Amino acid sequence: MPFDGVKRVTVLGSTGSIGCSTLDLIARNRDRFDVVALTAHRNVASLAEQARRLKPGLAVIADESQYAALKAELAGSGTEVAAGADAVVEAARMSSDWVMAGIVGAAGLAPTLAAVRRGACVALANKECLVSAGSLFLAEVEKAGATLLPVDSEHNAIFQVLDQDRLNAVDRITLTASGGPFRTWTREEMARATPAQAVAHPRWEMGAKISVDSATLMNKGLELIEAHYLFPVGEGRLDVIIHPESIVHSMVAYVDGSVLAQLGSPDMRTPIAYTLAWPERMATPAIRLDLAQIAQLTFQRPDTKRFPALTVAREALCAGSGAPTALNAANEVAVAAFLAGKIGFLDIVAVSQSVLEDGVGGGDIPADLEEVYEIDRIARIRAEEWVQNHLR
Repeated sequence: MPFDGVKRVTVLGSTGSIGCSTLDLIARNRDRFDVVALTAHRNVASLAEQARRLKPGLAVIADESQYAALKAELAGSGTEVAAGADAVVEAARMSSDWVMAGIVGAAGLAPTLAAVRRGACVALANKECLVSAGSLFLAEVEKAGATLLPVDSEHNAIFQVLDQDRLNAVDRITLTASGGPFRTWTREEMARATPAQAVAHPRWEMGAKISVDSATLMNKGLELIEAHYLFPVGEGRLDVIIHPESIVHSMVAYVDGSVLAQLGSPDMRTPIAYTLAWPERMATPAIRLDLAQIAQLTFQRPDTKRFPALTVAREALCAGSGAPTALNAANEVAVAAFLAGKIGFLDIVAVSQSVLEDGVGGGDIPADLEEVYEIDRIARIRAEEWVQNHLR
């Protein structure tokens, strides 16, 4: 059914790349959307500018030390100001029709779950909700009758072309990967890679962490785990293929030989717009696809010897229990250590592999957020220990 009237929206993580793209679309369609709340981690200047421009009822800064600065910036604006992790969760609980879950990392778990538990329509851009707490998260979605719309370009593409009422007709789901900036590099060259080189993605404009994940292909490994929860066809029917042009965003092959794919220019505003206007569609400023000008699309199988992250992620998925939670936490620590110059590029995946081989996350599936956080905490400790023992 089409959405009637003005859609009330909340953006969690409004100053990140996903949040900024979301607000760009909202600003272009002010008559269709009313911003209820915005939250950010610690970027006061950007959050204040967004609040002045879009006039939300509430602006929240997660870093409590920045509360006074945000309050001063928004004095007299009519926007209420709050700070702290609990305030971010409260923002997610506020009544709105649609929530962008764009907070990066484990910090996004609690607020996204809060939005789900009130039955909201949640546009999911936070990987940790499914990677770290997939079974728990989906159980809450079903219990609350919430709507989950995937924002990642690959999962959004699958969502658009998958016949979810006939999953038995699916032969294979294939996620595409650009291959990142080191697609053609040797292991020896990657061993010398710098953080600046790793974040220089050839196709997408993203934050530093996700750009490094794209360079290691861990991003695609985590997306494989997400796809397992979003589209329950079984791990054996999930594939990854390298597609440097980033035009085909993912594909679904059916048992009759048909393959359906979603294509578009590499602009995150397209999948965001699909979730923002859902079940309708809305115009975006994304560059229109000209296949004649592109002329050629290329595909190749991933080289798991040069990029072992895909294998490590698939092993974590197959291990189940809390292994994906441990993988995600260890990877976050490793990426931060690499960006800080403490370890080399090839060490990133080695950290995660070591934590998993230590058995972190083994045992039962996490029953609640507290158990997820405990696995996350232990994995981070083990990952930090690995980093300290292998400092450059």
